[in-house]
Amino acid sequence: MSNVPELRIGLVSISDRASAGVYKDEGIPALKTWLTETITAPSWRDETRLIPDEPSVIEQTLRELVDSVGCQLVLTTGGTGPALRDVTPEATLAVADKVMPGFGEQMRALSLRFVPTAILSRQVAVIRYRRDAAQPGAGALIINLPGQPKSIRETLEGLRDEQGQPLVAGIFAAVPYCIDLIHGPYIETDPTRCKCFRPKSALRPTPTHITMTK
Repeated sequence: MSNVPELRIGLVSISDRASAGVYKDEGIPALKTWLTETITAPSWRDETRLIPDEPSVIEQTLRELVDSVGCQLVLTTGGTGPALRDVTPEATLAVADKVMPGFGEQMRALSLRFVPTAILSRQVAVIRYRRDAAQPGAGALIINLPGQPKSIRETLEGLRDEQGQPLVAGIFAAVPYCIDLIHGPYIETDPTRCKCFRPKSALRPTPTHITMTK
């Protein structure tokens, strides 16, 4: 048995039509696949939600995943464009204690290498501290991601050249250290997929672990 704390990740797909069953959601499966292939420690489990583009529902869902379920990381997909019903960023900011603008900036910089319409995306990332947490400062990083599986992978993983060498870091490279700073589990990744970065002073010996099998 490992005494390494379990990592809980909330996966939220936000879409009127997918939540109504008009078409099959692809966001949550894409996220599960990428996380399973990338996270090597600690063991983790997901909490999934498929919800409509309703501000109150999004806010309630994010609060529940952080405050009640205890997720240390929440990834959302969908609802970040300029359309009337795209309200994910506003709902995310409504539950935030701190805004982390660098994540949104890097996501748009990555996507602009592929399509000029990436400038229309409004993804944000925030920190929400857990209410009534036994450990002060414990909370969750909440990140809005694109809705398309290919864009999700590119945003998380970054870009590589023809020889497989990193060209531009994906946003997940910064996620494990951010989770460290809000008192979450020590996340390790497969460096061939995503090499996470920590200052030397924050590095720890590799713990014994059992990685979740999906």
